[in-house]
Amino acid sequence: MSGSVGDNPYRASGVIAAAAGGGGAVDWQTDSIKTAEFTAVAGEGYFCNTSGGAFAALLPAATIGDMIGFSDYGSSWDTYNLTITPNGSEDINAVNADYFVTTKGLTVTLIYVDATRGWKSVMGSDADATGAAAAWVAGTGGSPCAGSICGDYKTHSFTGPGTFTISSAGNPGGNNTIDYMVVAGAGSGGTYSSSGAGAGGGGGAGGYRESKQPGAPWCASPTAGATGMPAPSCNVTVTVGAGGAAVSTAPGKGIKGSDSVFGTITSTGGGLGGHNPDYDGGPGGSGGGAGGTGACSCGGTGNDPPTSPAQGTDGGDAKTAPPSYGNGGGGGATEAGVDGTNPAAGRGGAGATTCISESPVAYAGGGGGGRYSQGCAGAGSPCGTGGAGGVGPAATAGTTNRGGGGGGNGTTVGGASGAGGSGMVVIRYKFQN
Repeated sequence: MSGSVGDNPYRASGVIAAAAGGGGAVDWQTDSIKTAEFTAVAGEGYFCNTSGGAFAALLPAATIGDMIGFSDYGSSWDTYNLTITPNGSEDINAVNADYFVTTKGLTVTLIYVDATRGWKSVMGSDADATGAAAAWVAGTGGSPCAGSICGDYKTHSFTGPGTFTISSAGNPGGNNTIDYMVVAGAGSGGTYSSSGAGAGGGGGAGGYRESKQPGAPWCASPTAGATGMPAPSCNVTVTVGAGGAAVSTAPGKGIKGSDSVFGTITSTGGGLGGHNPDYDGGPGGSGGGAGGTGACSCGGTGNDPPTSPAQGTDGGDAKTAPPSYGNGGGGGATEAGVDGTNPAAGRGGAGATTCISESPVAYAGGGGGGRYSQGCAGAGSPCGTGGAGGVGPAATAGTTNRGGGGGGNGTTVGGASGAGGSGMVVIRYKFQN
């Protein structure tokens, strides 16, 4: 079925219209929704559904007065654009280049005016349709300041606070989307602060958030989201979260890590390792492990506040029974902290491995629980970024700039727990073809 739509004086009400000009009205093709590249025909209007991916509409060789219309069928042009490509040397508003339609819900109706201006948008369109040459994302910041280049991609790594300075946001003809990895600072482990109080739980890993857009040629972690973010049009402040500091005195609970932030993406600091007074691990990007000898010792909640995909996992529970009071490990990006048993403390949960910086690197592993009286201290996460639990000063810190949780301290009063590792932010994008 198709229908002809003529002049419409009620454009403000949202009714789609086409101007009656030299080429007459546009005949809207309601029985043929477009989902892939096609060649348009003069006098017809097309509903274009890009929800499955961006594609192009090819304009035909034009005659003065020809009209063609395009409408966003799936209200998805802001995510996956429609590219309108002129024929040969013909122009779109005096520019011989593609027109990228990136506004959600838009309807664009074009009329071929003459060889000077080419195709022009007319009544029924909220866009001044103009061709644009392909452009690419360009920016500086991080270490090294110019970005690290691998093939057609550039990577900016921030190990501390800084600014991603954008000089071009690109466009869909080149690239206007970036990928990211944002790792928060991790929590520190709890410590044995007074006789009989039991050991400390392992610190939770810093929240881990990553994206990998379709077609990007690198291996992401299993928790990466499938959609990148639009390249920013202005400079972006980057915050890299610090890890929670080691603790050695009462009350003995660890310290939560600090958030890392890039634009609209916030990764939450890792939860603290538990100890006095309630012994539970703290909530965070990943939860801290439970510690001590409390009647109810539960690991902290991970992915708190919630994100999708999840930024972390829960901390492990403590085995609250004598003689060993096994303490829980801190949660990691891809695996919850292991519960303590009797007599062993739990290890930290596994982190996430990604190649966003080319070589595979592991981030955001949980810290191991501390040993009390008997049994074994908890190991750090299998990926090696979380600190191991220990007895007294043997507790180790999480890895710097990897968001690894700190290990819990054991049975020496005054011995320090392991500090949480600081976070990191990585930005990656295609800068040339």
